[in-house]
Amino acid sequence: MSDNILYSVRNLTVEYKTRGGAVRAVDDVSLDIRRGEILGLVGESGCGKSTFGKALLRLHDGPASIPTGELWFDGRDLMKLPIQEMPKIRGAELGMVFQDPMTSLNPVQSILDHLTETIQAHEPKVSNAAARARAEELVERLGIRHERIKEYPHQLSGGMRQRVMISLALALRAKLVIADEPTTSLDVIVEAKFLDLLKELQQEFGLTILLITHNIGVVAEICDRVAVMYAAKMAEVGSAEVVFGNPKHPYTQGLLNSVPNINLDAKELYKMGGEPPSLLHPPSGCRFHPRCPFAMDICTQEEPAFQSVAGEQLAACWLYQKKGDHQPSMKKEVSRG
Repeated sequence: MSDNILYSVRNLTVEYKTRGGAVRAVDDVSLDIRRGEILGLVGESGCGKSTFGKALLRLHDGPASIPTGELWFDGRDLMKLPIQEMPKIRGAELGMVFQDPMTSLNPVQSILDHLTETIQAHEPKVSNAAARARAEELVERLGIRHERIKEYPHQLSGGMRQRVMISLALALRAKLVIADEPTTSLDVIVEAKFLDLLKELQQEFGLTILLITHNIGVVAEICDRVAVMYAAKMAEVGSAEVVFGNPKHPYTQGLLNSVPNINLDAKELYKMGGEPPSLLHPPSGCRFHPRCPFAMDICTQEEPAFQSVAGEQLAACWLYQKKGDHQPSMKKEVSRG
């Protein structure tokens, strides 16, 4: 693994057992996360983004399992570690900012208790006074007055609660912070401030951040690279500038065309036809082919390889691969509405 790669995921599959059968929420996905970057992971709801993020920390239990895959974090394959060893890595090296902080923070613990408990759980030799001093310094750095550290989660605003979640991820100087839809519950003004803070922290502490979101605009604003998921598969990966400027996969093109843009001449907003497929019974071949305006016969039969289509830009699409002699069929009608 290259020195500039902090986390390398190889052929990861996450499976949920249901009454109807096994559902692969992440299906044979490979992705590299580079040191010091902000990588945006985007896609429609239900495509497997959050499941992928949790898998990086091996947080799945109960009906969920990881039957195959390698999780190489900073030179170690986490899949080979006993699951009992993972709590030592979570928090200390891998931080997580969940979508709704109210369901992640303990309602009967003060912010101070959250932080000092996290610090002393991983660093038992740190005294109460030292842990408190570190906690106060951290929350002030994140824009929360130190006197509010004694308050409880319900006494804070949504934006402040998310800042507390970040402080928990930073308390032990985690190497990678996974932020799962961190701005969903925030209004646009608080969201903008939160994103500015995230970028400042990334530059100040040299953080590596995986930002999981459905908001294309957020990714365009702060991310260095973008990964696009569709129906539990990786569709396209590349630098944010290249992918937004010249998307290769038809699904990525549809996503970007669906974003409102005051500079567009079109009177009607583009609407991608069809619906995401059932992961219980996914379509054969390329999973996007039932909705793709460029679908060919081979798209319905064989799954395209995820490979380079232009330098470091990767995509899984038969438009950029050769398999005998095949020609695009007539374009399907693109639904607009």
